Parts: sequence; C-alpha cells; structure tokens
Amino acid sequence: MAAAVFTNPKFSPTITTASSSSTAKSHHYHRVHHFLHTRICTPHSASLNLTNPRRRRHNSDFVVFCQSSDGEPPTSGRRRRPEYVPNRISDPYYVRIFDTTLRDGEQSPGASLTSKEKLDIARQLAKLGVDIIEAGFPAASKDDFEAVKTIAKEVGNAVDKDGYVPVICGLSRCNENDIRTAWEAVKYAKRPRIHTFIATSPIHMEYKLRKSKEQVIEIARNMVKFAWSLGCEDVEFSPEDAGRSDREFLYRILGEVIKAGATTLNIPDTVGYTVPGEFGRLIVDIKANTPGIENAIISTHCHNDLGLSTANTIAGACAGARQLEVTINGIGERAGNASLEEGNLHNLLKSRWLVHFHLGANILSESIKKNILVEHTWHVPHLSLKHFESIQVIDYRLALA
Repeated sequence: MAAAVFTNPKFSPTITTASSSSTAKSHHYHRVHHFLHTRICTPHSASLNLTNPRRRRHNSDFVVFCQSSDGEPPTSGRRRRPEYVPNRISDPYYVRIFDTTLRDGEQSPGASLTSKEKLDIARQLAKLGVDIIEAGFPAASKDDFEAVKTIAKEVGNAVDKDGYVPVICGLSRCNENDIRTAWEAVKYAKRPRIHTFIATSPIHMEYKLRKSKEQVIEIARNMVKFAWSLGCEDVEFSPEDAGRSDREFLYRILGEVIKAGATTLNIPDTVGYTVPGEFGRLIVDIKANTPGIENAIISTHCHNDLGLSTANTIAGACAGARQLEVTINGIGERAGNASLEEGNLHNLLKSRWLVHFHLGANILSESIKKNILVEHTWHVPHLSLKHFESIQVIDYRLALA
C-alpha cells in the first residue's frame, strides 16, 4: 500500500528552542530535520517561546528538526491503516498519500488522458493503496466530469478484504457551479471529497481575483458551507499560492474555513517558490496560530520549479503535515509536482538522520513497472523506461546529497 507511516522508535516530533523553560507543558510542534537546514543552508538562530499556543509565531529565528525523545511508537510488524475519518488520524505517525496524477498531472504538456486511460490509472493507484485519488476537475469539461463520475462509481466502491477503499476527490474553484458539479461527479463513491480553492497571495488577489482580503475570506467560508449543504462531509480547502501569502491573513482564512467545515487544509507552494526551511516553518506556524487547527488535517502540495518539491514535502511532513499530495513520476503543471515514488520516502527516510516512513508494499508495483503512465502519456521526466523495468525501490538520498 502507498500510505506512509512514521515508525522510527528513536524519533518523535518535538520542538527544540534555545530556552529550556516550561519544558514539561510546552506545546510540541513537528520540526524539520537539521539536515535540511545544513544542506540547503537555511539561515537561523535561536529563540522561540512556546508557552502560549496562541502567540503569533512566524519569525525566521529558529531551527527546525525532528529530535529524539523517550516517546516510542509501536514498531512490530506492518502497521494497520487507521480507520478513515476525514478530519482526524488516530495514528499520529500515519501520513495520508493524496495522488493528483489525474488532475494536476494532466496539466503537464503531453499528459492529456482519455476517460478510459484515467480509469486504468485510477485502478492502479488503488492497487498501490493511495489514500486519496484526485480524479479530476469535473467542471473543466463534460469528459472530465464523466471520467471522475466513472472512477467514483467503480474505483470508489471497490472495497478490498482489509476494508480499504480510496477517497475519490474532485477539484473545484470557490464558486457554486464548480462545487455542485464536483459533488455530482464524486458523490457515487463510498468516500467522496470536494477539494475547493481560492488564491490568497497579495499578487493573486489584486491582479487575478481583483478582490479584497475580506471578500476572499467570505467566499471561502461560504463555499465550504455550500459543499456541506450538498451532503459532502469531507471538504478540502486550499489557499492558492500559500507560500507567498501574508501569514496573519493565512491564519484567519484557514480558521474561518475550519469553522465552516473544512476537514483538510492543503498548503500549496503553487509556484515552487519556497525552500525546505521556509516551507517547514510555514507548516509549523500554521499549526501554532490557526484557530481550530486540531480539527483538520494539514496537507502539502509542492511544485518543482526550483527542484525542491520532494525536499519541501519532507519538510512539511516533519513539521506536522499528515497528507502529502503527489503525482506518478512527478508530472504536473510547469516543472511538475512532488513525485509519488520520491514521496513514498521508503528508503529516503530509512536512515539515522530523519524519521522513517514505511509503506505497505513496493511503490513501483508490477503495474507501474509495465509503464501504464508512459503508455498513456509518453511523459517520463524523471525515470526512463529501463529504470521502470528494473528498479524495485529507489533510494532518493542522492537527490539531497
């Protein structure tokens, strides 16, 4: 299965600061490993007071990493996938895998897919065991709507012997027509989800949306409520271009959509703008300052414009994100996304310098080795056909060497 789990008994997510005061009762937040800072050369000094969880904390004067402690997660055998609850994960070491190959991946030049091809790939993703399949953007076209609907009916109801069935998700902009169309497509799945988004960075709000901050908050809040009114109880919200958004505004809008019913908060580095230290710190700040954050799952969605999508995704996971958005082979808009095979982190994190992720099976299953994605899209930005035929598990530590 492609779902990822933290299982290293020597590590637990804690915060490290220059001050040792209030150590017993300080709120602990996941931190990005020191390795990423020393290798990526993120500047830092130390000073961060965590005694008040509502204090605004988004200064750049701290180092983030995963520190060893006495708390040890269970390690014997393969761990069971936690029961799916949209806004909670019972196992704190479990990370959901959200595959958006059929939506963001299709925005890559040359990666256009027919409805049948989408269904074929969705079936293989389910065999891999990904937790969520973003099947498309139903409002984009009639064909996309029908493809998502078919996937919801067939893949979204194929429960395996262990009770696993993927969540089927449809993307929508923050407007009623998009959301209604997405719901009409995904509602046939056993576990349907609507993923809605609106831009939150100053440049996007001014030049693309031509709306004020208050207008954007109102739209986001109302559209999450609208999704619930249709009967959807699993709603993901994305503040587009979060990496360049004002932090205080980000905390406000995320808090408002949580109150409106958002169950997952996806934090996208939409233009591939951040580096791991920045992105990890962004997740930490959101955990520390967003009202009601305990009632939602934080997700990452990292683009590869600076070649850092995988590193940023790792940083986000260490900082507390519990859903990682990826695509097969890293295909996607512009330079692509974090790739599923890199994002599995099976060997990458099987070392002494970071917590472990474990998967239920090899991420490169027989179906992937037979090049289903290559056959349908002819798009192989990272791995050649020869690699697909021969590699069982890929060690991506070289990517950060």
